[in-house]
Amino acid sequence: MRTRLFTGVAATAVAALALTACSGGGTAGTTPATTAGSGTSGEQITLTVATFNEFGYTDEMFAEYEADHPGITIDHQRAGQSTEAHENLMTRLAAGGSGIADIQAVDGDWLAELNPLSDQFVDLSSPDVEGRWLDWVEAQATTEDGALMGYATDIGPEATCYRRDLFEAAGLPSDREEVATLLDGDWDHYFEVGRQFKAATPEVGWFDSAGAVMNARVQQLPNPYSSTTGEETIIPLGENTQIKELYDSTLAAAVDDDLSAGLGQWGTDWINAFQSGAFATMQCPSWMLGVIEGNAAGQTNWDVASTFPGGGGNWGGSYLTVPAAGAHTAEAQELAAWLTAPEQQLKAFAEAGTFPSQVEAQESPELAAATNEFFNNAPTGEIFTERAEAVESQPFKGEHYFAMNTIVGEAIGRVDVDGTATAEESWNQAVSDADANIG
Repeated sequence: MRTRLFTGVAATAVAALALTACSGGGTAGTTPATTAGSGTSGEQITLTVATFNEFGYTDEMFAEYEADHPGITIDHQRAGQSTEAHENLMTRLAAGGSGIADIQAVDGDWLAELNPLSDQFVDLSSPDVEGRWLDWVEAQATTEDGALMGYATDIGPEATCYRRDLFEAAGLPSDREEVATLLDGDWDHYFEVGRQFKAATPEVGWFDSAGAVMNARVQQLPNPYSSTTGEETIIPLGENTQIKELYDSTLAAAVDDDLSAGLGQWGTDWINAFQSGAFATMQCPSWMLGVIEGNAAGQTNWDVASTFPGGGGNWGGSYLTVPAAGAHTAEAQELAAWLTAPEQQLKAFAEAGTFPSQVEAQESPELAAATNEFFNNAPTGEIFTERAEAVESQPFKGEHYFAMNTIVGEAIGRVDVDGTATAEESWNQAVSDADANIG
């Protein structure tokens, strides 16, 4: 899910752990238990579940599990951002697993960083979960020797969320089907409609963040930062013409054409902007619905259209891993399997818009009929099923994808949000940062 920032501490942790990690696929897989109880010893245990942002896991869901498993108490620890979870996990792994959660949520964007450390995670392969997920989703969590590092929670097919009132103020259609028709096309078309919007309402941004636009466009490339889909071969950033072209055109639209509201995603100004109406559209993976509703509570103008520049895109998707250093790995694997079963994925979608990665859940009538009252009763099940079907491919995300994408995102932010550098100056710094930290 869902936002990115690479830190020197995390980079050091990865390097140190890679030196000590053994080859191979981790702890041998165990079949998730199917009977209630706290384990063979019968003791009272607490399972910590560490997530970030909004997974749609409610107190009621955990209470249901506890009621069916006497002796187990669940402690849900939620970080504010993916980046915070990333740093916390790397720090604990570097410390030999001290204080690590029994279940650790991992962002799909940085899951590959953990491959060299797979021995420090339980191999979650089990006949009970074979065929549970979409093939590409499961493949992303499978190591070269066939170990399954995580159970997938969701994916992030992208639609376009927008403010009806701001569209109307600019003389644009506001009905979601008409908006889908209006925005149908490539990124150049999306920017052109934005220029029309800005001409009518110059005080309002067309989109929230150039960084979000850049990330969405990167997600549509098959090999954004690595030249192979097998063994990772980094494309040096200074030679990466496809990323530089997206960088230049995104900043030209955001800054030169003034289409961006200049808000750093997840920051205080960005959060407050949902109430003030500072921007009209945003790139909207399904899980963003819960974020918008939480930040825009009381607003009545948000809607979502089944359209996305360039056709389809997927931003996000996470996994539940079971660190081998946990005290109750068998019980943790059972809980992780339950949380990613179709019934719970459907509950999470209803709660927070996290679109199921689970085949059975995607095919359910319950998902097809789902609507979202906050988004003017939009048929979100239908919309995001359509958007998921529009995703034709996923970028190759090797061990350095997260770090490289973070460096590029920071370069965009220096220009669009901070205003501390020109596009050229910031790109040159990004190239220098990539050469120094990644090679």
